[in-house]
This record gives sequence, C-alpha cells and structure tokens, in this order.
Amino acid sequence: MRFAYVLAIASCCGCSGGAPITSAAALASRARVAMGSELRVTAWTRDPVAADRAFDAVFAEFDRLDALMSVWKPGSDIERLNAAAGSSPVAVSDDVRRVLHAAAQVSEWTGGKFDVTFGALSGLWRFDHDQDNRVPDMQAVRALLPLIDYRSLTIDDAAGTAFLAKKGMRAHLGGIGKGYAVDRAVELLRGRGINDFMIQAGGDLYLSGLKGGKPWRVGIQDPRGPGGSVFATIDLTNSTFSTSGDYERFFIKDGRRYHHIIDPATGEPSQAGCRSVTIVTTSALWADGLSTGVFLLGPEKGMALVQRLPDVDAVIVTSKNAVLMTPRLKDRLMLQAPPTDAPF
Repeated sequence: MRFAYVLAIASCCGCSGGAPITSAAALASRARVAMGSELRVTAWTRDPVAADRAFDAVFAEFDRLDALMSVWKPGSDIERLNAAAGSSPVAVSDDVRRVLHAAAQVSEWTGGKFDVTFGALSGLWRFDHDQDNRVPDMQAVRALLPLIDYRSLTIDDAAGTAFLAKKGMRAHLGGIGKGYAVDRAVELLRGRGINDFMIQAGGDLYLSGLKGGKPWRVGIQDPRGPGGSVFATIDLTNSTFSTSGDYERFFIKDGRRYHHIIDPATGEPSQAGCRSVTIVTTSALWADGLSTGVFLLGPEKGMALVQRLPDVDAVIVTSKNAVLMTPRLKDRLMLQAPPTDAPF
C-alpha cells in the first residue's frame, strides 16, 4: 500500500568481517532486499565485527516477520487469516496481533481511510512485483468495496486469534508491517549495545544516537524530481522518519497518474491531493501507518490529524506542489530547493 524512498545523506563504508576493534569509530554498513525493498543498516562503531553480527540479527528478524506477515508466502499468518475469512478465527502470532491492533488504531484516527482490508483489491490493482500498468475493470473494483471494512476484522488476544468476518476479505500489511519490523530491529541493535545507527527499509527510516558526534542528516525525496534528488533535509536523532508517496510504484495513462496508495472508499489510487507525506515521530510502526493514512486523508484533514497527536510531525507535498509542515519543523527542516513541479 505504501512505498517511497527516503534518502539518507551519509556515505557508508563496507563492513569487514575480520576487522579488529579500533580506537576510532567509523561507519559500517550492509544492505540486502527484505520485505520487497532494500533494507540498509548502518552503524557508527568502533567494533565492526560486533556490528556485522548485529546486522545478521536484524536481517534474520526481518525474514522472520516477513514469513508471518507476507501475502506472498504460503502459510504466513496473514495468508491463513485470509484463507479462513468468513469461516473461522485463525491463530496468529503476538507480532501480527500487535500490528493489527496498531492498524485498527490508525483506521480509527483516519476514519477508515487507512484500512488493511484493502487487500481484497490486490488482485485487480497490481503495483508489487506483479505490476502490469493496467487499469482494471472499475465495475469489478466497485463490486469488491463491501469487503473493505476494518471493523470486520476482530482480534482476540486471550485466544491468540484474528478473524475476518466476510468471505472474500483479505488483509494486507504492506502499509504498516515494515514499520513494525524497523522497531524490532531498533530493539535488537540496542540490546547488543549498538546505539549509534541508522535503519532504512524502503520509505521507513530510524535514526538512533549520533553519527560522528552529530545528529544524522536525512533528506526527503523530491516527488517529481529525478531519482535520488531531495528537496529538503533534516537532522534527527532517536527518531523515525517515514514517507509515503505516489512516485515509486505508479504508471501514467491518459494524463493521469495511477499509483499504489489505494483509497478504500473508491477502490482507486488516491486523489486526495498529496504527492508525498513524511511523518517524523518516535516509533516506525506509527510513522508507517500514519504516512499512508495522512496521504489518504489529504493535506488539510491529514495535517489536522497530525497536530492532534502528541510527538508527531509531518511534511506534506501537495498535488499543487506546496510544501506544508507542522510548526515544530519550521526551524528544523532545511529546504534545499522547491520540489519539482509537474502536471501530473
């Protein structure tokens, strides 16, 4: 449901598995594909061997959670939940129940604009590795809209189960699951004594501690600029940074941009008036869900929601190319240039 790159402004050296502990700290970094996008872990460390082992633990945790939450892996908790829709509750892990509870809260905050049961449409709109640049039959899309209803997903923590009430319903955690994985990775790294690090998983980013004695500097991608370009930077520490945008998984047909962030009310890519939404807060789980939810609400309603929530800030690039931000970011966000404008 969401995917957008946030670009970290840092040059990272490779981590040497046999390097000794040194008196001078340096950057160690590794990357691989996880949960459908690049996962990069970087640490500012004097012990690259310990960092390398910690990176292994992070990659293993992402794999473990992907096996529980993916809609592409047979036997995952989510696939079993979907298969039993309208039939019976299904035992799911504590991790999946935590994500489902958080998703329900974001759904409440956004009046249902964020809804993990949008998965009923995933066979019609194809924006994952199966992207086909095709507009589906909209009559078929509308016929499935009654199956999108977060209130028909119940979670029973005492029994350890979840249940989709209607046959044909499908949950999809693409808009929030990666944020949970980032939060788990933060716990793992700190548990191993690594406190100065950056985790980037697609559009979800967490910055911990310092890089060379200074906060980490990260950039927000220009939604219509060339790949790799940023229009603003910000210095962060012990913060998460999540962006949802219409520019990474999309196609253009007949002068309209079709992208992967689907409005559950219409069954179509959102036209609420956003090009990108970046959320800055302390938990990647909440930032992940809120960046999608605010995008779907649109600039005015989305910004109003953010300002009601404690310790949450946002930067929104509107469809008219205006840059909006919460007041607390005005003295912290460094605008490099206006975002590139484009007709669609």
